[in-house]
Amino acid sequence: MIKNTKIPIRTCIGCQNKKPKRELIRIIRTPEGNYEIDTTGKKSGRGAYLCYNIKCLDVALREKRLNRSFKKDIPVPIIDELRRFLEKVTLKSPVK
Repeated sequence: MIKNTKIPIRTCIGCQNKKPKRELIRIIRTPEGNYEIDTTGKKSGRGAYLCYNIKCLDVALREKRLNRSFKKDIPVPIIDELRRFLEKVTLKSPVK
């Protein structure tokens, strides 16, 4: 008998599209108040999901969705780090 496994679905805060969790980047605010990119998807903390697309990051910042999801303003160095991460990942494997 084939076992059906449930695939977790999350919503990108930029484009508002629902996608499987593994196709999105998770950004977290740790209990200590630090912001990190969670590549494993299992770290503890308040999380938000983004597509591997800089346009989604731009929309999330313009409409203040990242700030709203973390209930705090995100520091500029964290946004710059996230942008560099997305640029690096996008250059390695272009997104269609």
